[in-house]
Amino acid sequence: MKPDDLDPTRGDPAHTGPAHLGPEPPTPEPDPPDPEVIGVRHGLFGTPGTGDTSGYGGLVQPITLPPSSTRPYGGYFDEIADALERELADRYDAAVEKIVIFRDEMTIHVRRDHLPTVALTLRNCPDLRFELCLGVNGVHYPGDPGRELHAVYPLASLTHNRRVRLEVSAPDADPHIPSICDIYPTNDWHERETYDFFGIVFDGHRSLTRIEMPDDWEGHPQRKDYPLGGVPVEYKGTRVDPPDRRRSYS
Repeated sequence: MKPDDLDPTRGDPAHTGPAHLGPEPPTPEPDPPDPEVIGVRHGLFGTPGTGDTSGYGGLVQPITLPPSSTRPYGGYFDEIADALERELADRYDAAVEKIVIFRDEMTIHVRRDHLPTVALTLRNCPDLRFELCLGVNGVHYPGDPGRELHAVYPLASLTHNRRVRLEVSAPDADPHIPSICDIYPTNDWHERETYDFFGIVFDGHRSLTRIEMPDDWEGHPQRKDYPLGGVPVEYKGTRVDPPDRRRSYS
């Protein structure tokens, strides 16, 4: 009998090398991309020159945006991405900037000129069927040049019991985003509110007027460059000073 005849791994296709080396180690997964840093926040609110009354005046924190995610996304997110790419075909690369999976939520970043096309596709495609738009929220990033204003649309599919978000950006110098009220009529007042508070102009809206602030109000109160305080408030006969005139703890 030859010595090789006593080797139990001889002829076993699972062993491609000497028995003492064992199986090859798994290939390590690549590190996730770093988040995009667009600024640094000083204090809890980051509003300069107003007197931060929160007690966190010395807080310094980077302002980051999550990076583009890589496949596979996991769950039903891959099915949504596949269906959207299939329906948009050659328009997909021009319409979709990136897809972000963050904290188990999917956000599709769309170039503003293609927003109506993407929204209509998400609503009408049988494999997607996002019939419900839950409104639109404004976001202001003063430190993100060329993308200072963002509009975020939460969508829900009642057919497939799924959630997704659309996000569109516009520069301060040209704050125009197409209205999607013709696709989701319930967005009417939501677009008015976002225009009122952030100054985003929704082109094609039937009556884009203020909905919370008086018609002659100057500025848009939820932007980060809007002065914090300065307007006295009267509550049940008691006068409350504006925040910039209260005690500062920084």
